[in-house]
Amino acid sequence: MARHIDIEEQPGEALEEAVRILKAGLPVAIPTETVYGLAADATNPAAIARIYETKGRPQFNPLICHMASVAMAEQHAVFDPISRRLAAAFWPGPMTLILPLRQDSPIHSLATAGLETVGIRLPKGFASVLIEKLGKPLAAPSANSSGKISSTSAAHVEADLGQKIDLILDGGSAPVGVESTIIKVESDSSVRLLRPGGLVADEIERVIGVKLIRPAAASAAIEAPGMLASHYAPGASVRLKASSVQKGEALIRFGRQAVEGEANAVAVFDLSPSRNLTEAAANLFDYLKLADASGANTIAITPIPSTGLGEAINDRLERAAAPRS
Repeated sequence: MARHIDIEEQPGEALEEAVRILKAGLPVAIPTETVYGLAADATNPAAIARIYETKGRPQFNPLICHMASVAMAEQHAVFDPISRRLAAAFWPGPMTLILPLRQDSPIHSLATAGLETVGIRLPKGFASVLIEKLGKPLAAPSANSSGKISSTSAAHVEADLGQKIDLILDGGSAPVGVESTIIKVESDSSVRLLRPGGLVADEIERVIGVKLIRPAAASAAIEAPGMLASHYAPGASVRLKASSVQKGEALIRFGRQAVEGEANAVAVFDLSPSRNLTEAAANLFDYLKLADASGANTIAITPIPSTGLGEAINDRLERAAAPRS
């Protein structure tokens, strides 16, 4: 069973123990502002392989590499002017840039799934301190079994991966609650949104002055994490845009929406009674886990606006509801 260390109560011990385990080539569950990550040395192929093994993640699905600073990121990736502008505006924070990998970067090809690009993010808080102390980038996908609901608390990580890893750093609930927004700059007029996330598209478009290009379909080529058609899935099936509830279903609604047959639900959760999309994003994965644990075979979810953070929420829900292999 994994050892837990509270990073607020024992910051020194948390840092020392995490560095020790990471240097031994083992993964550590760490809190970030988006979701909890399963982190390992991005330059160590054995450590990266343990991430894939622990999660049961296919090795064609690349990992985001987390950096402590822009200076560190520049040692591993080539920045174009627009990417530099985005980094200056939004790092540290919930944005990942897909950039050309420098030929002399020690990031291992297992982390990039053999691609010539690398996904880079600068996290806030303790994760950044840990990376700085280690002196190497951390590959860190979400700390959950592959394809399942992402973890936004240490308790979520424990329930899913606690028997497979040695250390969970507890930083409380992740404040953003969904993964980072992933951006790829192809030219001055072509900037692609590969995955909506914790940074809303409108803010990015305001900085770069052009509209983001959305993927044509969820089945597009895998260029970044979170692009698999089926992802973020609970054990129960997911039914979207529900206007009624069948007997034995769990209900997740938004904004106190009235739902026909609500009394039939085995459990009811409201992502945000006040229709606040920031609150809804923070609650999304936790409520999916709670609904899944209710014993329902199906989780019915009412419509959620697609504006702002609603784009990321709907992306996660559509992948959670997608047919599973």
